Amino acid sequence: MPQIKIKGEIKIKGWEVYRRRTVAVAGDNGGVPNSIITITDPDDPRLADYRALTDVALRTAFEPPHGLFVAEGELVLRRALRAGYRPRSFLVDAKRVGQLPETDAPVYAADQAVLEAITGFHVHRGVLASFHRKEPVPAAELLETATRVAILEDVNNHTNLGAIFRGAAALGIDAVLLSPSCADPLYRRSVRVSMGEVFAIPYATLDPWPSALADVRKAGFTILAMTPAPEAVPLAQAAKGERTAILLGAEGPGLSRHAIEASDVPVKIPMRRNVDSLNVAAAAAVAFYELGRED
Repeated sequence: MPQIKIKGEIKIKGWEVYRRRTVAVAGDNGGVPNSIITITDPDDPRLADYRALTDVALRTAFEPPHGLFVAEGELVLRRALRAGYRPRSFLVDAKRVGQLPETDAPVYAADQAVLEAITGFHVHRGVLASFHRKEPVPAAELLETATRVAILEDVNNHTNLGAIFRGAAALGIDAVLLSPSCADPLYRRSVRVSMGEVFAIPYATLDPWPSALADVRKAGFTILAMTPAPEAVPLAQAAKGERTAILLGAEGPGLSRHAIEASDVPVKIPMRRNVDSLNVAAAAAVAFYELGRED
């Protein structure tokens, strides 16, 4: 894996060269699409954004500090553009260049063998894009206008996180607040599982955790903590205020004791056949539906 570690910071080989070149080639050209750049060398430094996409530890250490994320698939790519994310570049199967929207970002085209050598997997969707991240939004700003909020503690599985965002978009959640230990919503797998709906739901980190839950309550929210504990109230029977937050924990351990104590009401989904709990994404979908059932 071509990477360099300098004073504890992980960098991907070629990224600094790529950044300098991007400044020169990815500027405004009047909206005229760039000509396609054919790539035959997997080690081309301009492709540093796309290297080792299957290495979760490397990508999560590399992407946020460098202000980028990678989207996969034409549908997800178009939703990112629609949400106002600025593309840095595109990497596509040479057979699919016609699927791209017009852009002034560089477009790199290669055959599948080269794409696989760059990314570490078979790019069967044929389209990848690197985007600039937006500036983080403070949690307090989201709480000013939201009426239904999902709060996640330690949800560090990217598949679950993406599924929760998709459910939030479909079922009327206004914003998602994340404990600092949650996974990155813009990690490629999260984005893909959400079908790009992660771009439709504003989110923010709630920090410090869990004491910042008090700020949610001060903003007028009733916090319902999802837990299978016997003393929890069935969700359908719980008193819901005009502004409600659903608090969900990680797969397996669930919510921490401190998070439950910082909430208003522990709630549960009644189970049958001695099943003790649902996958967190499934539980979130049920809870989101219940919150919006009276609309």
